[in-house]
Amino acid sequence: MGNEIKQPTQLTARFALCVLLVVGGFIAGAVFDRQGLSTVAPIADVPASAQPDFQLMAQAWNVITDTYVDRAAVIPRNLTYGAISGMVDALGDTGHSRFLTPKMVKEENNQEQGQLNGVGIEVEVKNGNIVVVAPLDNTPAQKAGIRAGDIIESVDGKSVSGLSLSQVVSMVTGPPGTSVTLTIVDPSTNTTHNYKLTRAKITIDNAVWQPLPGTTVAHVRVAAFSQGVSKDLQKVLAQVSQQHMTSVILDLRDNPGGLLSEAVGVTSQFVVTGNVLLEKDAKGKITPIPVEPSGPVNSLPMVVLVNQGTASAAEITAGAIQDAQRAKLVGEVTFGTGTVLNQVGLSDGSAILIAVQEWLTPSGKTIWHKGITPDVTVSLPHNVSPLTPEVERSMTAAQVRSSGDAQLLKGYELLTGKSY
Repeated sequence: MGNEIKQPTQLTARFALCVLLVVGGFIAGAVFDRQGLSTVAPIADVPASAQPDFQLMAQAWNVITDTYVDRAAVIPRNLTYGAISGMVDALGDTGHSRFLTPKMVKEENNQEQGQLNGVGIEVEVKNGNIVVVAPLDNTPAQKAGIRAGDIIESVDGKSVSGLSLSQVVSMVTGPPGTSVTLTIVDPSTNTTHNYKLTRAKITIDNAVWQPLPGTTVAHVRVAAFSQGVSKDLQKVLAQVSQQHMTSVILDLRDNPGGLLSEAVGVTSQFVVTGNVLLEKDAKGKITPIPVEPSGPVNSLPMVVLVNQGTASAAEITAGAIQDAQRAKLVGEVTFGTGTVLNQVGLSDGSAILIAVQEWLTPSGKTIWHKGITPDVTVSLPHNVSPLTPEVERSMTAAQVRSSGDAQLLKGYELLTGKSY
């Protein structure tokens, strides 16, 4: 990812179906690392070497539009979008480089502001499946029990097999108050469940916190790297200090990412010197992105919680904290998002997100398709969802202990040297 450029704003990779989904990864809620707009070449500028390929595509277009028996299905704009999606998909950069319809572009802009309409899950294409990257906090999807890693099999009874991400997003999105039924496969048990969800207007609380009941350990939750999360976190950490907390559990579980600038801002509140990440371009040139002075730096002992829903900008922060040996990471291997995407606007408001750089942790470790391995691996039981500070406000210490959130409890143990 490069320094933030506002036209368009740079995001960390994906599409949130908060649609939200929207993310994906995005967060249909998704999230991208986006850089500047490139100039779109007019048709007259097609290189001579590409003209035979354009002619071949024209032949295919004519065959379909002239002969396909289901005339109602022959919609020129759909064919155009399908062709563009196919070109991008042919790069093999599954889940990263992609085509966005005008509706998806608008949803991504809303995601950047932390406000979305939908069911609240971020999705990506992975191994040919539409996979939930993360459910967003306090959304219909999370409340229903949808988890990171779940696979969407069908929407309102229609199979999504063979459909593009944009097609699935269009099926799931809709006005607040309307309903949609998702058929979900849990890959850990190979069981299938139907979830009837009511779409809603979703506002993401960037940063919240709560003392673990009966302790002086602050559970600080960063749910997404939307615009303003760095400032929100500064306020949270000031409250943590004022209330004389002795340590911090930074919770990045099921955080699908967001703006690169916010990842730098968040990381800089825990790491004093060095780099937040490294950017590597197509020629192998590496550019460091340093920590920025951001006011008071939190120096309390801490651990960071991660899981397979920790993606994109959240991985940047987790990797930088781990490399700086500022804190141990506890949980599961993260999602594995690792490219800078350049958003190229097309003439009708659609866009292509194209990978132009790869980002690495400060020590040079690759995250793309690999994820970040925690220092202490702890998995949650299948029937247990991560606790959040909002939920803990109405819980007793005994209820937290019996919650089954082994990652949170392990974090407490590492910080205090004793069981919760």
